[in-house]
Amino acid sequence: MLEHFFQCPYCWEEISFLLDNSVSKQSYVEDCEVCCNPIQIDLRFDNGELLQFEAAELGQ
Repeated sequence: MLEHFFQCPYCWEEISFLLDNSVSKQSYVEDCEVCCNPIQIDLRFDNGELLQFEAAELGQ
């Protein structure tokens, strides 16, 4: 597991998620721990190294 810090696309607060670096490509929705809005997370790992991380609004 890898802790990754980033800004919430809704409230702009810095938050962190634990990422599973054993799966190479992932896409899921997780709520912001500050404002509770849903964030679309897309990421990619290669040999356990984070290559791509995107956090976007769901456009509700």
